[in-house]
Amino acid sequence: MEWKEGNACRHHGHGHGHGHGHGLRQGFLGHPGQMDQTTDERTQQPKSLSFEDDQSNWDIVKATQYGALERCKELVEAGYDVRQPDKENVSLLHWAAINNRVDLVKYYISKGAIIDQLGGDLNSTPLHWAVRQGHLSTVVALLKYRADLALIDGEGYCSIHLAVLFQHMPIIAYLLAKGQDVDMPDLNGQTPLMLAAQKIIGPEPAHFLLKFNASVSAVDKVHKNTPLHWAVMSGNGNAAHFILEAGADVDAQNAKGETPLDLAHQVRNPQLIHMLTQVKQERNNASMMIFRRLERYKFHLVLLFCICVLWAIGFIADMNSESWLLKGTLFACMFAVIHLVTRRFMDSQVQAFLPAALLLASIFWVFVTWFVLFLPDLPEPVFQIPFTISLTGLLYFYYKSWRTDPGYIRATEEDKKQNVITLAEAGCLELGLFCSSCLVHKPMRSMHCFQCDSCVARHDHHSVWTNGCIGTGNHRYFFGFVFFLSLLGGWMFYGTIVYWSSHCPTNYQEDGVWGFATQIVSCSPWVMFVFVVVFIHTSWSSLLLLTQLYHIAFLGLTVTERLNLLKRLKRSRRPMSIRQNPYNLGCFKNIVNFFQLRCFGLFKPNIVDWTQQYNVSVHSQQPVPGDLQAV
Repeated sequence: MEWKEGNACRHHGHGHGHGHGHGLRQGFLGHPGQMDQTTDERTQQPKSLSFEDDQSNWDIVKATQYGALERCKELVEAGYDVRQPDKENVSLLHWAAINNRVDLVKYYISKGAIIDQLGGDLNSTPLHWAVRQGHLSTVVALLKYRADLALIDGEGYCSIHLAVLFQHMPIIAYLLAKGQDVDMPDLNGQTPLMLAAQKIIGPEPAHFLLKFNASVSAVDKVHKNTPLHWAVMSGNGNAAHFILEAGADVDAQNAKGETPLDLAHQVRNPQLIHMLTQVKQERNNASMMIFRRLERYKFHLVLLFCICVLWAIGFIADMNSESWLLKGTLFACMFAVIHLVTRRFMDSQVQAFLPAALLLASIFWVFVTWFVLFLPDLPEPVFQIPFTISLTGLLYFYYKSWRTDPGYIRATEEDKKQNVITLAEAGCLELGLFCSSCLVHKPMRSMHCFQCDSCVARHDHHSVWTNGCIGTGNHRYFFGFVFFLSLLGGWMFYGTIVYWSSHCPTNYQEDGVWGFATQIVSCSPWVMFVFVVVFIHTSWSSLLLLTQLYHIAFLGLTVTERLNLLKRLKRSRRPMSIRQNPYNLGCFKNIVNFFQLRCFGLFKPNIVDWTQQYNVSVHSQQPVPGDLQAV
């Protein structure tokens, strides 16, 4: 989403905002048909005035449109009544609101303008006009003068409905933070969430309204449809997904007795049919006693499943039978069982556990293989102690990186609303400073993670191996995890070579590449299988280790910051090296700060709480480039 004032609604289905009387078609200043004379056609913004423009013969409407404050004051002081509407009942305050003339809004109100005066073809207030056009600064000014949020226009909409229909996200946030009811019905009984689900195809603003606890069980007056019904009828799969996540009832019936699934079949939408059927099945399973008891052990069951799958693959490969047909049949049966289990029992949450479960299952069989097969050939402490240290360090740092809070930005409901109000009234309610998903003021170097659905301080990346984010709280632990995983892989490679040398009668120089490969595979398929698993994990962990070390030591940036900065520099084509950033203090100082090295007082690392840091000055005296401020 783009958080910009004046952002026009991109959806073409609801048809609101056309033919609204004076100047209300696309934010134009004048009457319909005056665009060429009064606005810039590309930006639809008022053309800037020059000092040569003669304002002395302007009437007060034109002066208001252009924001000529002194001319307006001159006319008002000469006796013009600011309450006097034109022939279509449009007041000066309406004109100031639609053109985002905040100074004039304040001036007219100080001179007695009626703040909630209805006017125009749609019988709208100045607040309605400002909301339609996305003028947040004008909305803020009007609400400071106690504009009525509950008034409806000629179409039956109040301010929150208009903000939703025109997708002005900052205004939605500000209205709700100022006390607007998130479930305010229009004349048809439709709540803002219903309008968003029905008329705005996409996840927003439905997802945003749900952040403010919009009701998913409310029904409209006419059809008795819930927001989920409206999303299904409009084919709005994204909105339906978030409404279902919020707990919407898939069995709710409208006035005709139709459920959302019935409507999905009527509109013939396979995606929604599959989504609703799957959710209904998952909820039916969750209602059963056995599934409720197993829910708390979900990860343990997935881990046990992965351990069994890896064992089955190695066991079948290691069978003494020479019949490849038998082995192939067993493999086919095994993968059929895996497919059945994953399709029947593994929802999206369980699937997120899979990489972590596979990693831990692999480590388990690495441990078993080393102490059962490799230990007899490597009994010396010089081999056993480093391997044990590597395994222990791996498990410790993995557990810490998994269980440690990465730096989630948390706030109470009241704090979130106050954040919106403070930033909006300061003119800073924009995406770089405010998270529209968490409704919090974003600290520097933070980013919203959509997998975790939370903002993370000094966000590096979301790791599938820990099923969580890597940020300021657990970044050091994650570095230790990939380091010891790479080290453990090195020891396993060494143990595998020793095992092949001792137990596999083959010679590379005599047998050649193919003969050597077939001999070591047939010698012990289990060892070869474990070797392949270790090779896969060691490859990605070593590459990730080098990448992390480069970002930490040579750039002083996180992976996310570097990627975002590269994109922005590519677009702007600015002659700037990526190493020239305010967080890069030199290789040695970067390492000291990241690992918090003290060495009995020899080093003094900078300690920064990035969950509360909104100014880079505590870390560096360099000015922050605009590209990094938005990271």
